[in-house]
Amino acid sequence: MSVAVRVIPCLDVAAGRVVKGVNFRDLRDAGDPVELARLYGEQGADELCFLDVTATVDDRSTTYEVVQATAEQVFIPLTVGGGIRSVDDVARLQGHGADKVGVNSAAIARPALIGEIADRFGSQVLVLSLDVKRSDATESGFVVTTHGGRTETTLDALAWARQAIELGVGELLVNSIDADGTKQGFDTELVALMHELSSVPVIASGGAGAVDDFAPAVAAGADAVLAASVFHNRELTIGEVKDALAADGRTVRR
Repeated sequence: MSVAVRVIPCLDVAAGRVVKGVNFRDLRDAGDPVELARLYGEQGADELCFLDVTATVDDRSTTYEVVQATAEQVFIPLTVGGGIRSVDDVARLQGHGADKVGVNSAAIARPALIGEIADRFGSQVLVLSLDVKRSDATESGFVVTTHGGRTETTLDALAWARQAIELGVGELLVNSIDADGTKQGFDTELVALMHELSSVPVIASGGAGAVDDFAPAVAAGADAVLAASVFHNRELTIGEVKDALAADGRTVRR
């Protein structure tokens, strides 16, 4: 039997509230993370992603109290990212209910962090969060950004993904900054390229706007699909997305 495609709502959190914008800018309030976590758990989400989108920008740690309150509402895996700089940060987050952690800016600044986390907690705990933009400055045509998409690095996104897998990450969360919040569909070219190089699961993120947008991302190679605003705005439910994936011949958990 084929592995089920995971449907993952994402809570982008700033100052204790869920926010959403377009291309990571013009953030607006989208609700309470605790209430939304409860809703998505009831709708049948396979996992939940909690990203403190201003932790790195503000040079602070993740808001642990909000993470714990969110974790208490769900009985599915919870991935937390934002402001994670050390193995001690990971241990503290696990103590507050996180099952997995996502790293981005700190891993780019110090790639050894990936191995340190993987060695202590196992690769299955570690997700590399990739905020990717199209760019003519890299060989692949895709460049990695940091600080919530605000700062463009010189890293080729595909080369960095390969390196991070070798260092010990257990999953790639591939977010297209160009597609983020546009509701024009996932960047399937980016998903396909990441799938081709990856020996670990790939989560497609950025651009979901309609129920028909999810199946093409899976066809391109995504093992899981992540979305935010379409769920926050009640435009789609988790069940509707799973129905569409099932109709496309994909296995989903009910």
